[in-house]
Amino acid sequence: MHRPNLLVICGKNKRRSRTAEYIFKNDHRFNIRSAGLSPQSNRKISEGDLNWADVTLVMENDHRSKIRKLYSHLDLPAIEVLDIPDEYEFMDEELIEILTAKINTLLEIHFNA
Repeated sequence: MHRPNLLVICGKNKRRSRTAEYIFKNDHRFNIRSAGLSPQSNRKISEGDLNWADVTLVMENDHRSKIRKLYSHLDLPAIEVLDIPDEYEFMDEELIEILTAKINTLLEIHFNA
């Protein structure tokens, strides 16, 4: 069975996307990787990441716009906006609850998982 690849993006890959990768890294339903859009990111998004991904999850509409503009030459995967503001710390309990609910819902929509 093919496990889908989820790419999770936020601004600097320090809190939101890193939390998502951390809490789902051992999930048997899919592979997950996180990155940031800023040059100061812990791990900056690359063409390789986008080519690897079946679905890209971004935290804000602005992130989706930037990816579409920067990588317009690529055949981009579906990009879903999670609408999670940059007001949480890494592994914040509320952030974990929000990410878990939203990512599980998107898995059902995209992969019937």
